[in-house]
Amino acid sequence: MSVLEVKHLKKSFGTIRAVQDISFSVDGGEVFTIIGPNGAGKTTTLEMIEGLVTPDQGEIHFGDWNWNRDANTIKKMIGVQPQSSAMFDLLTPEENLHLFSTFYSHSRPTEEILELINLTDHRNNHVKKLSGGQRQRLAIGLAMISDPDIIFLDEPTTGLDPQARRNIWDIILELRNLGKTIILTTHYMEEAEKLSDRVCIIDQGLIVAVDTPSALIEQLSKEREVRLSFLDGEEAAIEGELFLKTLDSVKKIERDDTSLKLWTLHPEDTLYDLFKFTKENEYKVEQISIREKSLEDVFISFTGKEWRD
Repeated sequence: MSVLEVKHLKKSFGTIRAVQDISFSVDGGEVFTIIGPNGAGKTTTLEMIEGLVTPDQGEIHFGDWNWNRDANTIKKMIGVQPQSSAMFDLLTPEENLHLFSTFYSHSRPTEEILELINLTDHRNNHVKKLSGGQRQRLAIGLAMISDPDIIFLDEPTTGLDPQARRNIWDIILELRNLGKTIILTTHYMEEAEKLSDRVCIIDQGLIVAVDTPSALIEQLSKEREVRLSFLDGEEAAIEGELFLKTLDSVKKIERDDTSLKLWTLHPEDTLYDLFKFTKENEYKVEQISIREKSLEDVFISFTGKEWRD
């Protein structure tokens, strides 16, 4: 069931058309991730949905409610963790959470939030002494304090080390387990692929694709990329390239010194023929790998750009 529906959102800043025409819906209990290059319009889109920026055109519906008629109701339904979170550095996490809880008629117990964001052991430390990852977890906790149904997380793991990033992932997955709807923006393809029920790719203020990560990946070419290198030098690689060109299953080959990169529709058959060739010619293969398609490949395919953090 849809808990959020966005129809034909548009927003310009002077001559810059930040959002040209955005429409999508989000189902209850899913992690819906918006990705795109810098300047694609994803943060502006999020800010319009959150009620922080007024659209030039378009509609935003939270079920039967919209911002024009039901702003107070919507504010109780949503929690927002912006890119730059406002918190009080000279207060502790527990004090920040308690203070923010007084802004709402209903709030989730502070003790539960501290446990959820794994800050129970740091509850009495001043916020200014927390690490970057701990501050980000607290920012998510502040977005959760009103026990909202829908939570907006704008690039929550940017600038964090891998361990801190995984800690945030665990929190997001736990929120989904609690039945919360998560709307996430991120620069990290692995993050989007691991966490998302559906992914929305935005480029130049327009949606270019919306689907599950696996479905988006399946839309790409069925060819698989195989990489191998020879211990017997460049001559072996040249002979290997000539042999591979005789195979119908191999669609493209690239050679670099002693290494080969090839694209094939049937990697198992291609590898069987290749190993037969190397054994007959007594060539030694140093290493071989089959590269899986990823969400980053989808991004490049749809936008024609390399991913930029």
